[in-house]
Amino acid sequence: MSDSACSNDSAHRNGSVCLGSSTETRSVRGLPRPLSPAPRPVPHALEAVHAGFPSVAQDYFNGDFSLDENLIAHPDTTFAVTVAGDSMTGCGIFDGDILLVDRSLTPQNHDVVIAAVNGELTVKRLLIRADGMSVLHPENPSYPDIALPRADDIDGDADGTCMWGVVIGNYHWQCSRAQPKA
Repeated sequence: MSDSACSNDSAHRNGSVCLGSSTETRSVRGLPRPLSPAPRPVPHALEAVHAGFPSVAQDYFNGDFSLDENLIAHPDTTFAVTVAGDSMTGCGIFDGDILLVDRSLTPQNHDVVIAAVNGELTVKRLLIRADGMSVLHPENPSYPDIALPRADDIDGDADGTCMWGVVIGNYHWQCSRAQPKA
């Protein structure tokens, strides 16, 4: 696929992505996978869990809770990707986390985005400066910023950079035993 395909709206909708041979900026594993079309509800407790002092436990449930229905506004353009690397640890995104990415949203200043840079996917924070220049900023001081062309050209350009989607959520495993086996 050519770099110009990154700016093609139909390519964004059908999940196409620009890939190259270098792995210098890759920080998501493999190709994003579309979310399941059929939500699987899980029980939703009626009482909130207190993060301060404990409260008396209630054994009441408030019906089912669907992650798909409650967390995803645009299911046709939302994908899940797995993070590989530590360039975003400063904002709570860790190696192995699962990101939800909405390709229908237009990236804005300070959004965490998935970008294709020279054909490789990376997750970084988009910073647009007052002079119109923009950078992909890692949230780990061990990594350098990636300078981009003008802010009005973030959807795709001749150097192979395109914004692939906006990260809308992050799932971080708290119990490795609960992770599905790959």
